[in-house]
Amino acid sequence: MKKVSLLVAAALLAPSAFAHQAGDFLVRGGAITVSSNSSGDDVLGHGHLEAENNTQLGLTFSYMLTDNWGVELLGATPFSHSVSTAGLGEVAKVKHLPPTLVAQYYFGNAQSKVRPYVGAGINYTFFFDEEGRGALADTKVKADDSWGLAAQAGLDMAVTDNLFVNGSVWYMDIDSEVTTAVGKFNAGIDPIGLMVGLGYRF
Repeated sequence: MKKVSLLVAAALLAPSAFAHQAGDFLVRGGAITVSSNSSGDDVLGHGHLEAENNTQLGLTFSYMLTDNWGVELLGATPFSHSVSTAGLGEVAKVKHLPPTLVAQYYFGNAQSKVRPYVGAGINYTFFFDEEGRGALADTKVKADDSWGLAAQAGLDMAVTDNLFVNGSVWYMDIDSEVTTAVGKFNAGIDPIGLMVGLGYRF
């Protein structure tokens, strides 16, 4: 009887496995807000092209290669941005998708209830449904797709053995050549993305 009691006590005191160990699949979903850090060519003396902020549904899919190393793919519903210059106001509307693949390092171990992580990788952004607005209304606008580096930092906090809350911040190097009726202009978007949501371990 004493032996059984000791075994029960040991089981109760043992750290419970949270997640993020080799072989786990992690799915995260939530709201992701993209805030651009616009730069680029001056548009005929009216300032560079600036994209407004936008919030969409973000989804990430991760696979743990080891207890501390993983890979993650970021996806989202299409972002839609009003594009303007300081002097002309709104001149275009554009949509884009920024799939991003990163390698991640998770701090702590598989028993940790809180797992901070960092990641770095590559982003591909493709633009579509571009249309001229304001001074460029009824004219053709085309934004070239972009390849660039990406970085992230995040934090997972256990709710149950499988469910966790997540917060993460992303940086993406996005540069595009924009062709308009009045010329071609280089635009640097370089957004910061902030994502808050829930995750589930499979």
